[in-house]
Amino acid sequence: MARTTKTAETAESRETELPRGFRSAELGWPELDRIPHPPRRVPLLGDVLGVNRRTPVQDSMRLARELGPVFRRRAFGKEFVFVWGAALAADLADETRFAKHVGLGVANLRPVAGDGLFTAYNHEPNWQLAHDVLAPGFSREAMEGYHGMMLAVAERLTGHWDRESTAGRTVDVPGDMTKLTLETIARTGFGHDFGSFERDRPHPFVTAMVGTLTYAQRLNSVPGPLAPLLLRSAARRNAADMTYLNRTVDDLVAARRRGGRGEGDLLDRMLRTAHPETGEKLSAENVRKQVITFLVAGHETTSGALSFALYYLARHPEIAARARAEVDRVWGDTERPAYEQVAKLRYVRRVLDESLRLWPTAPAYAREAVRDTVLGGDHPMRRGAWAMVLTPMLHRDPEVWGEDAERFDPDRFEAAAVRARPPHTFKPFGTGARACIGRQFALHEATLVLGLLLRRYDLRADPAYRLKVIERLTVMPEGLRLGLARRPEGARGCAEHAATAACARSTTTTPRPNDDTSRHSAAGCPVHRPAD
Repeated sequence: MARTTKTAETAESRETELPRGFRSAELGWPELDRIPHPPRRVPLLGDVLGVNRRTPVQDSMRLARELGPVFRRRAFGKEFVFVWGAALAADLADETRFAKHVGLGVANLRPVAGDGLFTAYNHEPNWQLAHDVLAPGFSREAMEGYHGMMLAVAERLTGHWDRESTAGRTVDVPGDMTKLTLETIARTGFGHDFGSFERDRPHPFVTAMVGTLTYAQRLNSVPGPLAPLLLRSAARRNAADMTYLNRTVDDLVAARRRGGRGEGDLLDRMLRTAHPETGEKLSAENVRKQVITFLVAGHETTSGALSFALYYLARHPEIAARARAEVDRVWGDTERPAYEQVAKLRYVRRVLDESLRLWPTAPAYAREAVRDTVLGGDHPMRRGAWAMVLTPMLHRDPEVWGEDAERFDPDRFEAAAVRARPPHTFKPFGTGARACIGRQFALHEATLVLGLLLRRYDLRADPAYRLKVIERLTVMPEGLRLGLARRPEGARGCAEHAATAACARSTTTTPRPNDDTSRHSAAGCPVHRPAD
């Protein structure tokens, strides 16, 4: 009887399972010819003219502006559909008709991340098991427990920046944010210290991680059959990188097994917690995959978000002044802000959200049809057909964000503005059941760090720097360095005055020597708003 039931369940699962592996768009879109594509297609190669294999996201953004809210690209015989129109993206968010699709770039990470939370296929049971076991690790209670460790790592960053500032040197923003976020997830999640701030160069784990991400992206830039030939040396480096990542994580897990419990962190949950209903635990192999997933995804995206936010704060001193005034007002003279004080930094959080709007560090996510359907009432899709949502363009849709969507403006995230926007228009962490499990962790960490840095330093941009975005599945500002001026301890009480002065500088077209900045209008001021 049990065997018959199991057979029936297997047959049912075969009927409901989606097709696996890459599916070119012509297999799932019956009216694909109606979707525009770049005009100059090259036989066999596809839409390769005028593109750069190192910047596929930015190339797709350029094409999106030319071709509209849904378009397609062809490369080496593979056809891809991209969506960025807000109405179509909202339709793809319907969990009754669509689910996560593990796209090519993400699938290329499976040799190292396997069925971890980010790279698992929907049919793989370890995703639900791991999600249910690990979700309590991101509860409010757990987050409060991580807060002190986040502060400790941030103090290592500020110690490093103090030394650089004293020596008159600029700071490497992406490099230092990577050190910060790697140490934060390693300590809070796994009780491990990589010693990143004691190194002159990136930790080998970071080098190996960047190598695997870059290789995963490069695999999409060459014809599949030719990859072993064209990427032979890159494949050898990638194999070495994966070996290093696996060995590092195996050593970390072995040390925990020898040393006992780690006060209920993520690794403890992976090793000891059983599913509340089934009693099942994660296998040793899956634990390795989950640890790698968290160490990579848990720091790479947050470091990018912080780097972009610091870039915009340095470029917009009036916005930095307003954010700093909020930090000084909310935190006062508190040396180490408490957990609940971070959530009160509403304007700082808006700065972070606006940075994620313009440059979501995970710049795309894919959705596949779980049954035959019609996208947006206009484009038929067969079961298993999928589309890539181009998040930076979704976040720039002028129908939602206005004709000035390219402009950096944190007040787009005032509560009233958020309520007035349609749902599913801001998706920096993906969508649905497979959205990022650690998003609240990342947002708390990033808001805390921005508050600490704003309170401690004036950020000085290099006038000659022009934003250049590097891509390795995630996106990051390249070559961003900032000058720092340490704020005197007594400056906190003068924050409102400083913000007022910044208002006057930004709103007065003809400076007057005796201008009284205390009489400016809050209604028209970019620093002080009535809501604040």
